[in-house]
Amino acid sequence: MSKLSTEKIDELATLARLGFGNEEKKNILKDLEQILNFCQKLTKVDTEGLEPLIYLNENEHPIRKDIAEISLDKSKMLKNAPMADSDYVKVPKVK
Repeated sequence: MSKLSTEKIDELATLARLGFGNEEKKNILKDLEQILNFCQKLTKVDTEGLEPLIYLNENEHPIRKDIAEISLDKSKMLKNAPMADSDYVKVPKVK
């Protein structure tokens, strides 16, 4: 397992588009180390003969059929959109 560092926190923050101060980085580093240490302990648990857990209780939740249906009238949706063009909602460009 690679050692965490403030540089790794900076890299993760950049990927997540977050900004942290030095004190926050120290706290995040401490928290992540605790999480990773706990995960490392889990790898040592003997799971031989155990079935994978799919549901947390015995009640299985039925999965609905994936059927396409019109749930919103297009003209009403476009009327409430802040910016619209013809049949489309206009959104700001992502940078």
